[in-house]
Amino acid sequence: MKSIKSMFGKGLVLLLAVFMVLTGCSSDSETESAGLKKPDYKVDKETPAWKLDKRKETTTLTWYVNADWWNADFGNDFVTKQIKKDLNIDVKFITGDDTKLNALFSGGDIPDIISLFDANAPIAKKANTWALPLNELADTYDPYFHKVAVKDTLKWHELKDGKTYGYANFSNTQADYDKGVIPATTAFVIRKDVYEAIGKPEMKTPEQFQSAMTKIKEKFPKLIPFGPSEAFGEVLQDYIGVPLETKDGKFYNRNLDKDYLTWLETFNGVYQKGGISDDSFADDNTAMEEKIKAGKYASMLISGIPQKGGALQSFKTNNPGSEYIAVDGPESTVGNAPTLNQSGITGWMMNYITKKSKDPAKATQLFTYLLSEKGQTLVTYGIEGETYTVNADGKYEFKPEIKEMRTKNPDQYKKEYRFGEFFFFGHDKYNLLSDDSTIEATKQMAEWGKGKLVPHFVLEGTNPDQGTPEARSFSAIDTEWQKTVVSMVRAKSDKQFDKELKSYEKFLDENNWDKITDIKTKKMEQNREKLGMK
Repeated sequence: MKSIKSMFGKGLVLLLAVFMVLTGCSSDSETESAGLKKPDYKVDKETPAWKLDKRKETTTLTWYVNADWWNADFGNDFVTKQIKKDLNIDVKFITGDDTKLNALFSGGDIPDIISLFDANAPIAKKANTWALPLNELADTYDPYFHKVAVKDTLKWHELKDGKTYGYANFSNTQADYDKGVIPATTAFVIRKDVYEAIGKPEMKTPEQFQSAMTKIKEKFPKLIPFGPSEAFGEVLQDYIGVPLETKDGKFYNRNLDKDYLTWLETFNGVYQKGGISDDSFADDNTAMEEKIKAGKYASMLISGIPQKGGALQSFKTNNPGSEYIAVDGPESTVGNAPTLNQSGITGWMMNYITKKSKDPAKATQLFTYLLSEKGQTLVTYGIEGETYTVNADGKYEFKPEIKEMRTKNPDQYKKEYRFGEFFFFGHDKYNLLSDDSTIEATKQMAEWGKGKLVPHFVLEGTNPDQGTPEARSFSAIDTEWQKTVVSMVRAKSDKQFDKELKSYEKFLDENNWDKITDIKTKKMEQNREKLGMK
């Protein structure tokens, strides 16, 4: 899920405004008990509370999702219709952006449940002023929550008062990495027909890579040998295994790593020979996907493969034998192994039950239900016998008519079933239950990535706190680097390449880089303590 997160980078000023509202809207102290009322049913730690709550009247919950694109329908597709039936609830979704969220808090019209996309935003850091602690909700209304919630995820999101207020989806722990339940979503891919036409060469060293790109340009003049431009930052750093920290555990500026800079020089050489198109640096996601569908890129170093799955599948379907395949591409010049990244322990979407919740018991039941195996299976595959069967190998298979609808009429499939979309508490491990969960065009890419994932836990949430001078400096430095790396790849000469790099280094010195490094190092130490790492 990593690549989707970039959609939620805006709205810092508005989030800070929300933060100011939140800090003044509640009289509860940080350590004050939530004062929860006892439920009308007897709780049982061995039984989920939704099975114990026998109230006949339907409970309506309001649920705010901080994303305009969220499908606000409820109760009409297979997934939400079953949730409504099992829990005897109705959900009224409210969607919006940071402006809408600010307005809700300013007006005091706070919904029962709120889902955000930044666990490190001020609003999330002050969740104790507006949300209820999940551990207390579970103790009071649904002890079964403790069976289905991941302890490491809860511990990671604890606030200073020792309580956890939000639960993240796609929160991957060390155990998940060790078990191999997380698919790699980064790979160097090349069109199969192109790869065969140039003799299936190795492209591991800078010299081999440049040679391959030259051959592509000569044999396929209408294709772009390498693209798109999203590869040149962290994607490339992870692919060639740039260290995450110094040998003594301090923050390491990966942008200045010599191995990484060698590969940027290599790509600059490819650019100077016409192997990288200027258009690639201006293409948005839509333009990029259209070029993938048309097979315009001969090769790519891409991340977020599942999100590009539709475009990759379209090209594969229309051009059998020419599909994109993952091969060993650039390798570290100093022997580092890949450190491919995926969603970490912080996760992606944070879900909270608010202090204004009209029925915190039912809201807690919903959280538990969606976290449980029953709920996870429902939102991913449906119900056994109705929408899927289990084959002799123990794999889940959608019924033939559902497979056909997904392939031939995806819009109808989405409207009627909604599988894979209701992901508030989603986790990658449930995709392993079925071969149907992965698009055919991306299966070989995921297979190539096995064993190459390395957790980046130590770096999560280490940026300076929003609103501080160091945060402003860090934002400026990050923006400067995005411009610099493009300028370096597009440099007309080695002299210009070096000039761009030196300009970036000077920018670091002028913008509190030493203070930022100290802050990030300190936060890395705190992360190790949270994770129990030495």
